[in-house]
Amino acid sequence: MTTTAPVPVTAPSTMRYGGLIVLMLMSFLLVTAEFLPNGVLTEMATSLGISPGQAGQTVTVTAIAGLLVAPTIGILVPRLDRRLLLSAAAVAAAVSSIVVAIAPSLGAILVARFLLGAAISTFWSMSILAAGALAAPGRIGRAVMFTSAGVSLATVAGVPIGVALSEVLDWRVTFLIVGLTTAVVGLAVRITLPPVPAVTVSSLRILGDTLMRPGTLVGMVGHVLVVLGHFLAYTYVRLSLERLPDIEPGTVVLLLAAFGVGGVVGNIVIGIVVDRAFGRLAVAGPVVIAAAIAVVLLLPGAFAAVAVAIVIWGFFFSSWLIIVNTWVGKRMPDRLEAGGSLVVTGFQLAIAIAAAVGGLLVDTAGVEAADAIGILLLVIGAALFGVSLRPRSVAQTR
Repeated sequence: MTTTAPVPVTAPSTMRYGGLIVLMLMSFLLVTAEFLPNGVLTEMATSLGISPGQAGQTVTVTAIAGLLVAPTIGILVPRLDRRLLLSAAAVAAAVSSIVVAIAPSLGAILVARFLLGAAISTFWSMSILAAGALAAPGRIGRAVMFTSAGVSLATVAGVPIGVALSEVLDWRVTFLIVGLTTAVVGLAVRITLPPVPAVTVSSLRILGDTLMRPGTLVGMVGHVLVVLGHFLAYTYVRLSLERLPDIEPGTVVLLLAAFGVGGVVGNIVIGIVVDRAFGRLAVAGPVVIAAAIAVVLLLPGAFAAVAVAIVIWGFFFSSWLIIVNTWVGKRMPDRLEAGGSLVVTGFQLAIAIAAAVGGLLVDTAGVEAADAIGILLLVIGAALFGVSLRPRSVAQTR
């Protein structure tokens, strides 16, 4: 087995906030495009003449593409400047959204969404290297927080604004706007980022070896179950919210925005305390998310309780990647790139399963079944993370 020696990224003397803001905007647009179908599910299904469960497969295929690309993109292009790779990802995402805007059938849309999934996983696999090229010495954590902020802002503003636009204009026009904006940001990536030399995992064997380290496999399975449980409920969250008595489309938009507001606050709060309270958060966070989903499931008539639950749900899940990446940093400091690839792969696997299985559940047993199974998986995922954090495992990770 041979590996490619890492090429160090020279950190600038000061933070390059212009480039970091561009990365934040790119993550904002990618996440908006990824989950926009969740918010326009009803309109999309009606327009295409399909069921909501079938429309949900636009999320499934995106995740499948990400699942294939996340562990392999660094191997396929081991020496390509990551700045160029990120620009190419933006172009692919722009083309995807524009095709969705004009495609006449579900089949064409699924092909376009596959392209989006590849772009998303490419971005997340390489964004930490780009952030490192823009961060001042010792400030990598702050730089990475910009991409995380883009995710939360997409939930707060991107998806809700997309839903609002679809109500005023049309869901296809919304995708067109997202696509054109993404193309502009892709150009900004090329202009504002410095060259980002490749630091690559050159063999799938390294990924497998990393996964087999004591405690890592259990933790990764827990990670997949936590994300799976969340997305079983969140992919079809609009259907869950529409169970509230006399709810208006505008109120759904506000509740989706409330989820994102919780996420923004969660990123800040948990980002501050994660190093000291990481173990407790890794177990307690999924349990609290499960409880929040249970409120949405069991108390559809209590609007205030549902609204609070949505905020709490966003608070903990939007910061989940901060928690799990901290776990990677503590467990495998010598395999950060491999660990990061595994996290992205697990995330996309969970989304793909959630959208596919969730679609079947929604069409056959109702959204309540998807929510209930999601709650169970979150609790099991929390338990597995508890097992992975046992001292006997940590002691063997070096």
